[in-house]
Amino acid sequence: MKRSTNLVTFGGNPVTLLGKSAKAGINAKNFICIGQDLKHVKLSDFSGKVRIISSVPSVDTGVCSAQTLRFNKEADKLKNVQIITVSVDLPFALKRFCEAEGVKNITLISDHKDLDFAVKYGLLIEEYRLLARAIIVIDSEDIIRHVQIVKEIADHPDYDKALAAVKKFI
Repeated sequence: MKRSTNLVTFGGNPVTLLGKSAKAGINAKNFICIGQDLKHVKLSDFSGKVRIISSVPSVDTGVCSAQTLRFNKEADKLKNVQIITVSVDLPFALKRFCEAEGVKNITLISDHKDLDFAVKYGLLIEEYRLLARAIIVIDSEDIIRHVQIVKEIADHPDYDKALAAVKKFI
């Protein structure tokens, strides 16, 4: 499997990302993950909308939880935008998190089974089988418009920059 050229650290230690890195200006690749109801969820299910994909290692960690809650809050302000949080958490854990935290405005999906999203977007951390922290903005025509792969997994992404990118296309 191809190794990404992105340099990312986990706790200050370099990790290897597998897959082909997503880049702004290219067509978004369709992927299949698992929803909280154990049914397939595809990127193409949200065609025609601007999409924010928020990639997190696990909603059971502080930064990932905060990232997910931030986008849930922002969703109220964004019309015709679908926010999708992807992790390798089990669908049951995602459902529990949503219920406990009152997350209702975004879609949380699991890539634990096939790692289809992780590999297609170059975000699979080989050493831990987790996703790298990233934000990807895809316009309504399926073109990737913004990509931020956070250099240190424990750091927050630049929410304002991602939201500014979204607002150019809605």
